[in-house]
Amino acid sequence: MLVPLLLILVIVSALALIQSSHRSRKLFSELQDLRREAMQLDEEWGRLLLEQSTWASPDRVQSLAEDKLEMKAPDMREVKMVRGYGKAA
Repeated sequence: MLVPLLLILVIVSALALIQSSHRSRKLFSELQDLRREAMQLDEEWGRLLLEQSTWASPDRVQSLAEDKLEMKAPDMREVKMVRGYGKAA
């Protein structure tokens, strides 16, 4: 009576070990995939930051303002200083 019971317990334990090992490998594989995706997203983020800094560079903005919008910097004689705003007097 004891031997069949022990045999059943050993088989159940072996099946549990197999299932646990399989799940562990599956989760590790998923972890590796997520790490790879995180690295790709970090690389893309870096490229996007570089692209943003390129699009917003002062030289590019000035060039667009002058060429497309026909804007120009005012002559110093046209500039008027306004006092009393900003810092308290």
